[in-house]
Amino acid sequence: MEDYKQIVIIGGGITGLSTAYYLQKQIQAHKLPYTVRLVEASYRLGGMIHTEQKNGFTIERGPDSLLARKESVFRLIQDVGLEEELVSVSTGKSYVHAREKLHEIPHGSYMGIPTQVSPFLFSSLFSPAGKLKAAGDFMKKKSTSKDDQSLGEFFRYRLGDEVVENLIEPLLSGIYSGDIDNLSLMATFPNFYRLEQEHGSIVKGLKKTVPKRKKSDKKPSVFKTLRSGLSSLVHAVEEQLEDGTVRLNTAVDHIEKKDDGYHLLLDNGEVLKADSLVVTTPHYRAQRMLSQYDFLNPLRDMPATSVANVALAFDQSAIEKDIDGSGFLVSRNSDYRITACTWTHKKWPHTTPEGKALMRAYVGKPDDQDVVSKTDEEIVDIVWNDLNKIMKLNHKPEFSVVTRWRNSRAQYTVGHKERMEHITHHLREQLPGVFLAGASYNGLGVPDCIDQGETAVEQVLEYLQHAEPHIAVN
Repeated sequence: MEDYKQIVIIGGGITGLSTAYYLQKQIQAHKLPYTVRLVEASYRLGGMIHTEQKNGFTIERGPDSLLARKESVFRLIQDVGLEEELVSVSTGKSYVHAREKLHEIPHGSYMGIPTQVSPFLFSSLFSPAGKLKAAGDFMKKKSTSKDDQSLGEFFRYRLGDEVVENLIEPLLSGIYSGDIDNLSLMATFPNFYRLEQEHGSIVKGLKKTVPKRKKSDKKPSVFKTLRSGLSSLVHAVEEQLEDGTVRLNTAVDHIEKKDDGYHLLLDNGEVLKADSLVVTTPHYRAQRMLSQYDFLNPLRDMPATSVANVALAFDQSAIEKDIDGSGFLVSRNSDYRITACTWTHKKWPHTTPEGKALMRAYVGKPDDQDVVSKTDEEIVDIVWNDLNKIMKLNHKPEFSVVTRWRNSRAQYTVGHKERMEHITHHLREQLPGVFLAGASYNGLGVPDCIDQGETAVEQVLEYLQHAEPHIAVN
């Protein structure tokens, strides 16, 4: 084993797991002289993917669904034999709570942007003035060419404040848990900028590029999940890894570049050697491990927001008026502290025993970060009071599960893409064989993280093959 090159993956979230899995597949297929080690600071794998089974309920403490159009996660699910466990979302209806009412999200909208005129015109979510402002997208000149701008600046110019604040902002902020007036357009949704530049209107661009569905066709499911919870994917991938690959409760304090490769100082005082590294930890941890390199300081300065979600289990009789839909978002103009609520028993019926109801609400607006630090009881009371105003609940939940994700949502602020390109360039020059992948860098959804894991595999193999040109992978 002394002649074998050692690849170390730091971080055991879905990025690190998929990197280890695909690396070992390549190593086995091509009989490469490499070994893979994955070190994870906590007691479990999966990162933000965390399913809990309680009293017959399946509760997701992290993400609860997978975007159907993102292929990488479904390739992985198929690879590990879980394809038959896939479940499609049960209801397509969703709402926005604005002006003290629930309004159905207009049909034909794509990420909050209308692609059909009639549902938008007849929606109660917008005032006549707001609809008129949005119609300006057809007549306005395309925005001045820029390297980057905020999502808020771009969409406010195209569609007006009301559509942004009542629909686009709740949707996009729900994904990134940030302020869209600070989030980078080019790092999050560059396709919208390209559509506007090519077609002069994002609505026209979407109408031309979004595939049209025949009226006779069944509406495809936008979201899917796994029947036993998303943690089943984590466990299935882990089972595919070679024995001895994973070390839990093992944190990396510092990384040093040496003549014989990289030395990782672990928190127990041990030194682990590596010929190539994939760092999948949050950005601020990556910067601390390599704090001697100034070019990584933008990672130290990158903001991150905290969020909490609260799962509430009820008897069905507690809901005075049940609503047909998967849940609702909350307009940020409201006085409510929750940002959204999923009616899990409607969205994913398999998660909830018969006669019961399960809801999951979220708190942690960009300007209300203190709420995440409150006690479980305080957070549950805040959520209960907000939900009771909207849905009229007859009694308190049978139990609740509060999950906090502190500094978990890296903020891709304006200029993020350029900063990452700068960091990647200097990594290549000063730390060859070290690669960054994960939610802090180039996409934070589960499929985006898997994509980055697959890219990291290609980068590691290319680097090691270049160091040993007699080894080829075709």
